[in-house]
Amino acid sequence: MTKIGAKMQAEKLSISLSASLVQFVEQYKEAHQCRSRSQVIERALELLRLQDLEEAYRQAAEEVDADWDVTIADGLSDETW
Repeated sequence: MTKIGAKMQAEKLSISLSASLVQFVEQYKEAHQCRSRSQVIERALELLRLQDLEEAYRQAAEEVDADWDVTIADGLSDETW
């Protein structure tokens, strides 16, 4: 994952946005001193990536491993170790 604002190789990509989204991008760029529209889009995409990663971790934490539950409940106390 790249750091926001970090230098990296960039590929040119063309996207189409509604007028209201373009206006939002411009306002965000000015309010947050971004160098370009591309930097605004990059920040938005990094946030989406983080959101997906957080969801993946949340789902993994919810999975139950029955074998692990048996292992930790095998009757050994902390003092045994």
